[in-house]
Amino acid sequence: MVASNGHLAIVGSTGCGKSELAMEIARLRPRVELVSMDSMAIYRGMDLGTAKPGLVEQQEIRHHMLDLANPSEEYSLAEFQKMAKAVIADITRRGARALLVGGTGLHVRSLVDDLQIPGRFEAIRNELETEANTGVLHQRLLALDPVAARRTGATNRRRILRALEVTLGSGQLFSSYGPGLKLYKDSPITQVGIRVERSLLDAKLAKRFHEMLESGLLAEVESLLGQSGGFSVTAGQAVGYKDLTLYLRGECSFDEAVENAVRATRRLARRQERWFRRDPRIVWFTVGDDPFSALDELLAVYDGCSA
Repeated sequence: MVASNGHLAIVGSTGCGKSELAMEIARLRPRVELVSMDSMAIYRGMDLGTAKPGLVEQQEIRHHMLDLANPSEEYSLAEFQKMAKAVIADITRRGARALLVGGTGLHVRSLVDDLQIPGRFEAIRNELETEANTGVLHQRLLALDPVAARRTGATNRRRILRALEVTLGSGQLFSSYGPGLKLYKDSPITQVGIRVERSLLDAKLAKRFHEMLESGLLAEVESLLGQSGGFSVTAGQAVGYKDLTLYLRGECSFDEAVENAVRATRRLARRQERWFRRDPRIVWFTVGDDPFSALDELLAVYDGCSA
């Protein structure tokens, strides 16, 4: 049985309807505050492409963990975890209840299981970045931490650099931080998952991206690119933003950018669902076109995990 202090996390893939359900629960139950678990919604100005709650929603229900950094800045998981823990502690002190919402699996796990997050070692990172050959970096990681090298793969430069940075900077193997992800211990945060049948979700994601474009997503990306610093490495990988950036730089056609963005969004949704499916603690609800079909059951879970 999962222990609980009254907080609930609604997880699932992008576009499944979890944000709408969270808002409705907050409307129907007293003193609920929403805590975003989206690694891209932390960036100011990245609003449409992240499906960030609008000003009206934020004024109606208190939201946290949005607009924490400029897109040109890096914002680490450790920073996210530290601030989110402080936010949830403050919500608890004020007698309110936190409702965590999001699809970024590692960010959710960092709170649900209070993961030990490796620190940052900027000087070492900067030195590693001077090596342009990713294969050389991977061979170095293979010698230092073979387990991490196998997990990262030989071409994922960003993950290879991070593994080397932590191993060299902390004196502790990067792979030693990982076993906690395979343990699913009792947690003070109850989790429920929202699932949509794959073909239906694929259609919804394509429709949603076209609606984002109609709402001004291309102009949003263009404006952010024009700001000082543009996109950081992390922010620049955001689905939709990455593809439209390539179009604005003349590296592909508009139709290609849209097609690639929709395809990338569907891949993201599959990765998110696979991640969450591994956690046996999550109680799943399958919904169709109407996510509110699960509302009564979610309310029952929410009421059941009160302190």
